[in-house]
Amino acid sequence: MNLHILRSSGKIVPLVALSIAACASNPAANEKIAVAKASLQRAEQAGAPQAAPVELASARDKLARAEKASADREATLANSLADQANIDAQVAEASAQQQRSHKAALDFDASLQALRQETQRSTPDQ
Repeated sequence: MNLHILRSSGKIVPLVALSIAACASNPAANEKIAVAKASLQRAEQAGAPQAAPVELASARDKLARAEKASADREATLANSLADQANIDAQVAEASAQQQRSHKAALDFDASLQALRQETQRSTPDQ
């Protein structure tokens, strides 16, 4: 009887293997989604909501779509959207950092100019 089951299961084994392979690809999508979430949080903490709202909104949208695709067991789509969300979040974070750096440079220049003016006022004319 067991031999008969094994012979008839010849058609089931490839199906089971395919199902296992499909499930095995979902953890990769879930990992990419987790990476995209972390990138999104870093972007938000870096000031992206003010500095790069379009890129941040795009990252959020793609992350939500990646999560839905993963839930629907569309691993390829989930992977792609998670990668795109991660990149959009990184761009948003970089934009926020660039704006902060630019503001710091402007503040430094203004401080330097004020120091020069103060030095000129306090130095007696020779």
